[in-house]
Amino acid sequence: MPFFGIIKKKKMKKHKLILSILSIIVLMLTSCDPSVESLGASDGSEITFLPLITLEGSDVILDCNTTSYLDPGAVASAGGVELELFTEVSGKYFGGSSVTDGIDSYDVAYSAFNTDSIPATNFRSVLFTEYNGDLVTSIAGMYTASVSRNGSSPDGYQNNGPFIIKDLGDNRYAISDAQGGWYEYGRGLGVDYATTGLILKANNIGGNDFTSEGTVSTGTFGGTNTFTSLTIDPVAKTLELKVDWDEEYDFVTVFTQTDIYYN
Repeated sequence: MPFFGIIKKKKMKKHKLILSILSIIVLMLTSCDPSVESLGASDGSEITFLPLITLEGSDVILDCNTTSYLDPGAVASAGGVELELFTEVSGKYFGGSSVTDGIDSYDVAYSAFNTDSIPATNFRSVLFTEYNGDLVTSIAGMYTASVSRNGSSPDGYQNNGPFIIKDLGDNRYAISDAQGGWYEYGRGLGVDYATTGLILKANNIGGNDFTSEGTVSTGTFGGTNTFTSLTIDPVAKTLELKVDWDEEYDFVTVFTQTDIYYN
C-alpha cells in the first residue's frame, strides 16, 4: 500500500503539470489572436489632465492710502493647454466684493475646469490695511489679539491676527472679530466662525465711553454677542474688549496695535 500511494502522488503531480502547460499555451494563442481584445481595450478609457492654477506673484499687502489695485492674476492649464480662468473676490469681515471697496482682508479665488469639468481652485490673500490711530482721538488700526473665554486662554489663542478696527467716520468703528479670533484662529475654524459686525460709537475715547450699535452673531454658530466694555491704553497701544455670548461665555480680548501684518 505505501508503494501504491507514492505512484498516485506522482500521477497527480503529472496531471497538474500538463494542465499548467495547456493553460500557458491557451494564453499565448489568445494573446496573439487579433480577434481577441486585451483587457480594457474596449472600455473607452482616456487620459485626463487635472487642471492646475499657478499664481502670478504672492500675497499682497496694501497701504491704507491705496486708491487702485491691479491683481497679479494667475494662469490655469491642463496638460500644457491654457484654460479659462474665473476670479472671485470676497472681503472677510466687512463685506466687500472688490479690493477697491477699501479696508478689509480679501480672499481672491481663482478657479478653472478641465475638459471633463473637473475643477481646481487657488487663492491669494490681499490685506488692505487701516491706518493706526493714536488711541486718543481714534482707535482705528491694525492689531494682533490675545483672547480668553471665561478666564481661560489656552495655547494658540494669543498673538493672532491680523485684526482690523475700521474707521467708518463720525466716531464709529467696526471691529473685525468681537471674540478676538477665539474660533477663527484659536480653534483654527476660519473666518466663517468669526464674530463680525460689531460697530461701536466713541462718545469719549479718553473716558472709555463707547456705545454699541447692536448685538452681533458668531458666524456659523450663531447666538447673540452683547458688548460690555472697551478700555483703551494709549501708552501700551492696547484695547481691552469685553463681550458676553448668550449670557454663557465671557470673552475678553486684548488688541495690541501693530505695524507688522500677516495673514
